[in-house]
Amino acid sequence: MKRNSTITKKKFLLGFLVITLFLALIRVIVPSVAETRVILRNNNVKHKLVVATKSTDSVKIKYQSAPREVALSYFFNSDGSPKKNRILGVRDYDESFPDSQPQQLSAALKFGVKPVADRVDAERRKSELVYIGSNPYYNMKKLNNSVPYLVPRAAVLLQDIARNFMDSLQTKGVPLNKLLISSVLRTKEDVERLRKYNKNATENSCHLYGTTFDIAYNKYAAITRPVRNDTLKWVLSEVLNDLRSQGRCYIKHEKHQGCFHITVR
Repeated sequence: MKRNSTITKKKFLLGFLVITLFLALIRVIVPSVAETRVILRNNNVKHKLVVATKSTDSVKIKYQSAPREVALSYFFNSDGSPKKNRILGVRDYDESFPDSQPQQLSAALKFGVKPVADRVDAERRKSELVYIGSNPYYNMKKLNNSVPYLVPRAAVLLQDIARNFMDSLQTKGVPLNKLLISSVLRTKEDVERLRKYNKNATENSCHLYGTTFDIAYNKYAAITRPVRNDTLKWVLSEVLNDLRSQGRCYIKHEKHQGCFHITVR
């Protein structure tokens, strides 16, 4: 004979009453279980909002200040408004970036590789060099007299320059544009060919050692929209001047080539 497993109304009400009494007892013993905690954020200051529901359905609210935990954004002020820094530039390009060939060559000999003979030799030397390609911060121009390799130290410097330039454009409210890299590692074969029509090209070029690169200052790759005046060059000069002041590079302002000639230190 099968038992009747159906829960009767009387048993259901009895069970409900037992559970209710049990929960009421827990609330009396541990009152904090009845509180609701919500975290609010206002101007990067965190507050704790405690809401306790009583038997009368009233609500009790208490704010407790807590230390700041969220760092301010690089691109925004503490009140949430976008930063708008002034464009300063440098007083004079030739005066600010005067580093000569002997100065740059000294750093190239210290931090660079042995001169690369030709493109075949460059491929064999990839254990000493890193590939340099277009990325979100800069574009490579068509390289006719160089190959896209640098020593790691110089590659990091180039990336820092390009990233700082992009950040500066953002904080100054200037339309975003990417830098153009016009020359990187030159082989002996490249230098010999280049010297036939470029009077600035030297036989013992710093580009031979993978420590040196050229950044165009009169052409850029627009992201949002092009900028027609010298604004981008002014911003770039600020970035370069900061890194040069930190002792990270030597820089020459090349008038005829329309570029900044940069060697890592």
